[in-house]
Amino acid sequence: MPITESMSLLWLSYGVLSLVILLTGYLGLAFLPRLLRLPITWLVAGVMWMPARFQLPLLEDGDVYTGFAPAVVVAAVAFLERNADALMPALVLTLLGAGLGALFGLLLWWRGRGPSKSVSPGEPENGAGVGPRGAVRREPVVGQG
Repeated sequence: MPITESMSLLWLSYGVLSLVILLTGYLGLAFLPRLLRLPITWLVAGVMWMPARFQLPLLEDGDVYTGFAPAVVVAAVAFLERNADALMPALVLTLLGAGLGALFGLLLWWRGRGPSKSVSPGEPENGAGVGPRGAVRREPVVGQG
């Protein structure tokens, strides 16, 4: 079998292209705060990566080909073919993938918040001028004696 007809090569190229789409989407949403950017990006990832089983009729009567594809693709093809029997499970899996992706994005945001630092009254807000042990250090000034 030639490499161009390989199912694993098809899935590999789909995975690489989906990562490119996710990265460019994440960078395109840079104007949003991370609280919105991460769940939206992972929602799209959940939609793109949730698999679903599908069946295609073959030329011989009664024979079908069964395989896996992204649920959103199976739902789109079932919608275009007006096949309600295939549309509902694929649509449910697509929505499940979107929900799980959004939850995972919220979890990443929550884990990445980090502990909030409290600022003491005499300390500058950005930490400038504070040495390693909390002692205030003086910055050198050129030209003044």
